[in-house]
Parts: sequence; C-alpha cells; structure tokens
Amino acid sequence: MKQIKKFDQKNILVLGLGRSGFAVSKLLLALGAKLTLNDKADLTDDPKAKELAAAGVRVIGGKHPVELFDEEHFDYLVKNPGIPYENPMVVKAQEKQVPIITEPEVALSAADSKYVCVTGSNGKTTTVMLTARILDHFLAKSGHHAYAVGNIGIPISEVVLDKADKDDILVCEMSSFQLLGVTDIDPKVAAIVDIYHNVHLDYHKTFENYVNAKLNVARFQKEDDFFLANFDQKDILAQEQAATKAKILTFSESDPSADFYIGDGYLMHKDDKMMKIADIKLPGIHNLQNSLVAIGISTLMGADKDDIYAVLSTFKGARHRLQYVTTLHGARVYNDSKSTNIEAATVAIPSFDQPEVLLAGGLDRGFVFDDLVELFKKHVRAIVLYGETRYLLADAARKAGIKNIVIVDNLKEGVLAAAKLVKSGEVLLFSPACASWDQFKTFEQRGDLFMQYIEELKAKEEK
Repeated sequence: MKQIKKFDQKNILVLGLGRSGFAVSKLLLALGAKLTLNDKADLTDDPKAKELAAAGVRVIGGKHPVELFDEEHFDYLVKNPGIPYENPMVVKAQEKQVPIITEPEVALSAADSKYVCVTGSNGKTTTVMLTARILDHFLAKSGHHAYAVGNIGIPISEVVLDKADKDDILVCEMSSFQLLGVTDIDPKVAAIVDIYHNVHLDYHKTFENYVNAKLNVARFQKEDDFFLANFDQKDILAQEQAATKAKILTFSESDPSADFYIGDGYLMHKDDKMMKIADIKLPGIHNLQNSLVAIGISTLMGADKDDIYAVLSTFKGARHRLQYVTTLHGARVYNDSKSTNIEAATVAIPSFDQPEVLLAGGLDRGFVFDDLVELFKKHVRAIVLYGETRYLLADAARKAGIKNIVIVDNLKEGVLAAAKLVKSGEVLLFSPACASWDQFKTFEQRGDLFMQYIEELKAKEEK
C-alpha cells in the first residue's frame, strides 16, 4: 500500500456497511482519514460496526441523517456502488458539492501494485478469473501473485491493505455502478468485453448513461496504457476511441483484421496461434471471446503462451456462470444463475449442441422476452418457468413452438420438474434471464440453492 496523502486528515463519510464499506473504511483509517460511517440498517449488534467504532469511526445506523451535511464539512462521500444517486444522503452531498466516489477509486489510488480493469455487460467475471489465473501462473515464477478483485466479490481495498505488494498485479472486475463513481483511475490495461441494451437501466435510466459509466474504465488512461475493445460492436467502438488516450487493441469473434480473433481452430493474435480451441474447457463461443480478452490482457502484462495454455486447458468456469454441476441420469447440468438479464441468456442458450431443458424466471423488470424466441426454437426442447416472469417467458416459449412448457411457483419445484423432463444426452440449463430479487437476495444464493437441489436429486439417484 502506498502512503498517499490524498485522504490524510480528511473528513470522510462512508455510506453503506457492506463488505466493501467495511474494507474501504479500514483502508481509509490506515491512510489517516477521519471517518463517519452511515447505514440505514440497525448496526447496534453488527460486529463490523463495533470493530470500526473501536478503531475510532463514528458509526450511525438505523437512519440517514442528512442534517450532518449542514452541521459539518465533508471532504468526500464514499458510496457503496449499489446505493442509487437518489438516496437522500447522496442528494444532500451533491447539493453541498461534496465529491462522491466509490470504493475502487480509493483502493486503486493507494495500490502499490500494477492493475488492470475489466468491465462489460456479460462475461466480465469469467474474463477476470481467466486473466487473474494466467497472470498468477506467470508471476508465480518470480514468487508473486495476481489477485482477482472488485465486483467479483472481493473488495479491492482488502487486498490493497493486507496482501498485494508492488510486484503483484490486481485484476479488477468493475461494474457500471462502481465506474459511475470513478473520477481518476489509470489501469495499465482496460477492457470492455461487451455492452448491451436493457442492462441496469433501472439504475442508469438511459442507455447513454450506462455506456458513459462503462467508458470511465478507460477515460483516465494515459498514452502508454492499453485498451482492449470489442471490434464487433462498431457503435460502441467509436465511443471508446473518443473516450481514451490509451493505445487501442481490438478483439473479434470472427474478423481477422482485429488484433485478437477466433480463427480456424485457434485463438489468434494477428498471425500467431495463441491457443488451440479444442483444448479449451469452457463451453460456448462467448467463452472463446472471454478467453481472447484474457489472452490480450495477459500478453500485454508479460504472460507467455505456457501460462495461457496452463489455465485455458484446465479452467472449467466461474461459479454461477455456465458452471458444470453434475450429470443427472445421463444429462449434463449447468448452473448459469449469473444470467440476470436477457442478454446473458442469449449467450448461454446457444452454448450447447445437445437439446436443452431450460429452467428460467425471476424478477419482472417490465421486459418482454421476444429476443429469446429464435434461440428457443433452435436449442430448447422443453422449458420450466418460475417467478414473476414465468408467464412472460411462457409467451415467448409458445411463440417458439415449444410443446413442453411447465409453470411452477418456485425454484425447488422448477428443479424437480426440469429433472423429470430432461433425457440422457441432453442438457439441463438453469439460465434465468432475470434478476434474482423476486425470491432471493442475490444470484449467488439462487445458484447455490439450484446446485443444492440438483445434488439432492443426484444423491437419490445413486442410492
């Protein structure tokens, strides 16, 4: 950790005591800040709140005391990325012209390590995991490490404070929520895997706002940095080129004029065969794209082909993202609970050559599912639907001509129904195409329960 002076003796309000709020508070304390932490939840018995209070943090729980901004001056508001800008504390901070930033900016400003940043609508978690493993394989030769951090579930502040040194590399997954609050980050390599419509518009309000937030991953880079851009998304590519000073390299699913592309049997870097596709364990063309981006970042950071091969030939997937679970009476079962939007499902469904029994459904955000009709026709033999969107998804399934449409109330019933429908040699795919919040706290909880129900069925099968 660098002992920067930016936050020393500054009066800072941290809004939100999640894992990232706790981590950034500890980091700010180590950087000499004077802290107030506020969370609307009752923090009376919260062990993290007690630990921070014992370290000298003023902890205020159970309400949002907007009057604080009239009573004293704050130099910064560090906001939990998921808290909307309509929150009364954030609104008041804006009125008082208090700079509003998020945890990644604090952490990366104090990072002694080099870092790279990856964002995108879909695929960023897998890309970050692949990149971190490749770079860790590379760095292990000299006794150092790469850390996968950020939106992947590990706050950057935790690793900056307690683990990473100047010879390590941070591989940061950045969400649009985190990037919206960024005013000055400078990754050595930045990448946007893809950008799709109808993602997080309940938060960002417009697609333009969403794109602008994503572009912050590269907006503050310098001329000696690198930016990896999706050559196939031409409208976004033009905005990326205008937003960054970094040297732009491109990747494509098919176009050999890109710097990195999917060739005939190989992942290519110009004329160089980087990885034989047949040796890659992850299913689906989208994972070939994720692998391309990981190769691009890793190569720019010094990794060799042996590092790339060691990881891509063994890595079987990120948890909850087309994650192979087991084989159930001859059918392979995949957990894709991270499919929280239609675009993620459009990536998952065509990943298999075998007929699929699809389990889907979740929070109703006001969308229809007509974009899935053609994929249903080509890949889905039977479908099981639950949650708030079950009837909307059933309408799309009927348009696709699917005969076996089963509607249930909850995930457990859905797993039982799907397991009865799937045949040996087919795929049982759980790809909800919806957020989890109608019945679950997180997509992780949803995916864990899906796997639990499957494993219970597997145990009965083996008796």
